[in-house]
Amino acid sequence: MKPLLFALLALSLAACGSSRMSGMDFARPEVVNPGGKMQCVPFARDESGIEIYGDAHLWWQKAANAYERGHEPEEGSVMVLFGYKNPNRGHVAVVKRMISEREIVVDHANWLNDGQIYLDQPVKDVSANNDWSAVKVWYAPGRQYGARTYAVQGFILPQMRYAAARN
Repeated sequence: MKPLLFALLALSLAACGSSRMSGMDFARPEVVNPGGKMQCVPFARDESGIEIYGDAHLWWQKAANAYERGHEPEEGSVMVLFGYKNPNRGHVAVVKRMISEREIVVDHANWLNDGQIYLDQPVKDVSANNDWSAVKVWYAPGRQYGARTYAVQGFILPQMRYAAARN
């Protein structure tokens, strides 16, 4: 019996030393109460320096003539999500760190319609073509990725499109 217990203990400890990494190895998700109801748009604008106003679902379109846009995340960029219920809803989150080709960490606000600020929240690309067109977002209350998949419009880069012409 003792050899079996020893073998089980050794196997469980070996899992602790696994080299397989996930976003949780790098992120320390935290939920902050800002003392009032924070929305995703002013939070993303303040955190990224991207001066776009209006509802989150309009950011991608509004960025077209003012900022560089892309379909892959970069640190400091703003990820723009389509709304899951209707086209007049959306969400924006600031990319803080790249974890891997398919995993990032974001800061965002009001993710669960509760006015809270969510820091160091993992997001993973679950798109069939590995192109960041569909993601799963960390669900803080359950301490796991949420069940819902969100469509991504793209990533707004903090560099202004025509910065050289404006100087």
